[in-house]
Amino acid sequence: MNEYELDGSRLVPRERASERAETPDQEWHVQRQKPADRTIALSIEHVLSATRARMRRLSSDEACEAMSKTEAILVDIRPESQRAIEGSIPGALIVERNVLEWRFDPASSARLPVATDHDIQVIVFCSEGYASSLAVAALQDLGLSRATDMVGGFHAWRAAGLPIVPPSTAS
Repeated sequence: MNEYELDGSRLVPRERASERAETPDQEWHVQRQKPADRTIALSIEHVLSATRARMRRLSSDEACEAMSKTEAILVDIRPESQRAIEGSIPGALIVERNVLEWRFDPASSARLPVATDHDIQVIVFCSEGYASSLAVAALQDLGLSRATDMVGGFHAWRAAGLPIVPPSTAS
């Protein structure tokens, strides 16, 4: 492994790497040779299936009804570019996937005002219902046991003839 040291304002290579720096490589090589210590890798289909087994997913009609008759929060995790192409759902809260956990964790300083406790009903959707399932698993891991997603995502909502904001005017 190469090591560098600071010489004034520039980095210069050291003559000889320290023994401490060589040890992790040696340990990694030994660990790599032990197949019994390896974790079993799962395919994304296995992960998705296990994730979905943890929740009761909603159809687009059920999600629409939950939104209108209860205090369920419909959450769109699609990136802005996808919403611009596909359109959006009126009344859906836009929280892009990369900040979802921080916005809904009641203990987070970056939480949304609606994230008051772990008992809120959050219905997450993406474009087709795959990423949303994985996102819900993360919310459930944070203690939001009523978090779920919408089967088929935005595409299913639109196909069901439910209200949308067309792509040309979507935010």
